[in-house]
Amino acid sequence: MSTLHADHAPSGGTYADRYVAAAHFRDRDHEFESVKMGVWLFLSTEILLFAGMFVGYAILRMLHPEAFIAGSGKLSTFWGLLNTVVLLISSWTVAMAVRSAQLGKQGALQFHLIVTNLCATAFVVIKLVFEYYPKWQEGKLPGKWFSYPYAVDPSEPLWWGIYFGSTAIHATHVIIGMGLLTWLLIRARKGHFGPHHYTAVEGVGLYWHIVDMVWIFLFPLLYLIH
Repeated sequence: MSTLHADHAPSGGTYADRYVAAAHFRDRDHEFESVKMGVWLFLSTEILLFAGMFVGYAILRMLHPEAFIAGSGKLSTFWGLLNTVVLLISSWTVAMAVRSAQLGKQGALQFHLIVTNLCATAFVVIKLVFEYYPKWQEGKLPGKWFSYPYAVDPSEPLWWGIYFGSTAIHATHVIIGMGLLTWLLIRARKGHFGPHHYTAVEGVGLYWHIVDMVWIFLFPLLYLIH
């Protein structure tokens, strides 16, 4: 973050150049560090949310290992791996969006935000069209909705509860991220970000990295255990 203070912000240039920190901050550096700390505190609660999900996974897998192996064998490793690649690409492009904002490269910033959003869209489409919908048709659903006739273990509905619960929570975070990326793109088109003001871009970038990191754990735990 630039060390340019709020009371010495230039009067001309873009919105990002003219941006003045809120009155309760000493300067723009103080605002940036405070907001970044707030984002990290928020992300710590997200980590706690997913940690509870992973604990539930571990307990149920320990109690019903055969059901988890059987259920995992019915997942498509291809689609899971493709979504992993898509999210890894998006993690790189969102990092490049932050860097572009820091360097004041407005075209590159908008380009990388668009590519990140396209990757997020591809992830959701793959999940809904090629994974959720076929399983819904086959009756591979959680709990009382389970009606798959070829189940080899009576506890398979628990597995599908873990699968749909964890991936749906994650996909919801991806969709929220798509909204945030769209908001950044709209602001970027107005010239709101630059070397002296990129707080929002970095905050959303941190959120997106957490979303990607969670999937890096979900992919092997769900798709590769068989």
